[in-house]
Amino acid sequence: MSAIPAPAQMLTDELQQALHAAQAQVNALVLGKPMQVRLAFVALLADGHLLIEDLPGLGKTTLAHAMAATLGLGFSRVQFTSDLLPSDILGVSIFDAQSKCFTFHPGPVFTHVLLADEINRAPPRTQSALLEAMAEHQVSIDGQTRALPDPFLVIATQNPVDLSGTYPLPDSQLDRFLLRLALGYPDDATERALLAGTDRRDLIAQVSPLLDAERILALRKVVLAVQASEPLLAYVQALVARSRKQPGVRVGLSPRAGLALLRAARAHALLLGRQHVVPEDVQALFPAVAEHRLVPESDAAVANLAKAILHAVAVD
Repeated sequence: MSAIPAPAQMLTDELQQALHAAQAQVNALVLGKPMQVRLAFVALLADGHLLIEDLPGLGKTTLAHAMAATLGLGFSRVQFTSDLLPSDILGVSIFDAQSKCFTFHPGPVFTHVLLADEINRAPPRTQSALLEAMAEHQVSIDGQTRALPDPFLVIATQNPVDLSGTYPLPDSQLDRFLLRLALGYPDDATERALLAGTDRRDLIAQVSPLLDAERILALRKVVLAVQASEPLLAYVQALVARSRKQPGVRVGLSPRAGLALLRAARAHALLLGRQHVVPEDVQALFPAVAEHRLVPESDAAVANLAKAILHAVAVD
């Protein structure tokens, strides 16, 4: 087996420029949220999925639309509702009277970028229809396995679970999201710019795609080649181990969560122009990777638990 080439050999000037331009374009559409935009690109480059959780009206769908318009990939949006069925997402086989056979009609999941809007307004049975798609990039329908396009990215939005008409996502599905982020209210200057500027939907409709499937797959190969030293691996392992014995945590992080943290850290390092991961990459991403995977013993804030875990583990 040939060795993975060094990132410097793979990240061409053209790829780097396209990546920087894509981030700049999304930042111009989603004002005042540079870290959240960076996290969205981390999910993309690390071959993961993104969950955006916040109150209605704070720009969750705007971020998803801005990403989709910039990536230059096939895009579908599904508005999750209480009466949505799994077949509305995956597709259905319909009997053709002329050919006297069933013909499969693919659902919106057969795309590169799927926006699952307000995913927690659908019942658990419909939510779980995405599990295989997110984990394996394929779906099994009528006894047949059908591959999804590559790359495949789910950007899901959800309202806080204490709002009416929501169904909490099961732990198994939350674990399929590489990152969870929140947008929060804009600061005064950003909100004034939003009020004075053009409607975000009109701006998104005017943008040109700056990436494509070939570039994204090439960038993902570069991410795999970003170096992580033995001390860095030990630090990630120590964080995962600490989560399992942290006071207030009932269920800590799994080995898969540790792999997700490392993969995300590699993507974060690349976005900052580095060919190796440093502890600051891990620390910047730990809350977004860990908080939706930790199960607290009580109503303790998971954000506080994640911070406590970070503070309890020293960097060698």
